[in-house]
Amino acid sequence: MNQNFTQPLVRYARIWLAQIRYSTVREMMFKSNFILWMIVDLCWFGVQLGFIQFLYLQVDTVAGWSKWAMILLVSTNNLIQQLFQTFLMINLTKLPELIRSGRLDFYLAQPAPAQFLISTRNFEPGSVANALMAAIVCLVAFAQLGMQLSLAGLFFFPVLVVLGVLIHYSLMLTVMSLGFWMTRASGFINAYYSLFQIARLPREAFYGMARFAFTWIIPLLLIANVPARTLLYGLNGIDLAEMALATGLLLAVSTSIFQAGLRRYGSASS
Repeated sequence: MNQNFTQPLVRYARIWLAQIRYSTVREMMFKSNFILWMIVDLCWFGVQLGFIQFLYLQVDTVAGWSKWAMILLVSTNNLIQQLFQTFLMINLTKLPELIRSGRLDFYLAQPAPAQFLISTRNFEPGSVANALMAAIVCLVAFAQLGMQLSLAGLFFFPVLVVLGVLIHYSLMLTVMSLGFWMTRASGFINAYYSLFQIARLPREAFYGMARFAFTWIIPLLLIANVPARTLLYGLNGIDLAEMALATGLLLAVSTSIFQAGLRRYGSASS
């Protein structure tokens, strides 16, 4: 029973590693483009940190977050965003074009789940360096706070980062799956870029319906806030439960929408 469970996971891991290797070789053929995009992302991250420095020249705290706590929050958000961009986002943004052009048929004919292949076929190595830089800034920010690191916080931080990536994945998969019903679903990409900037803001800055909406309907306020707070103050069972529940629900909903779209695509093709 255990072997039957692990064999598919090993197979999928081998497929994913092969796709990562192929994508890395292909990206290295265009080194200037690879370096340029890495610099652009690093500059954007630097602009965010620079804005925080300027902001805290005027105030001591924002929604109860000190300067270095805010840098930790923004760096955590950037870490999650870069990991999402490295492994998943680069693929999801191309889904509407695959549907429109009919090239989705190629993935449906493969002996592996279409959602897995579509989500993992490309890899963006430049974002790995940016994710590493974000992780370093997280460590520097925590050291500047002079707080004692809890073992639970240290252990669960990477787990919560992965859950944050999966929340981004679920939201983007849902949006891009609209391409099965709409011809211009790719237009939602820019809207999503703007919307997920909310994830770098403190949850305490939101009240009432706005806080509820961005915690449970579109849970952007969980993505970076929960991992950062866990690193700062240790594990909070309620935060962990909220993060896990939101991730599970969104994965189930997004997968259901994608599968419904596949059925519609298949019936239209036939």
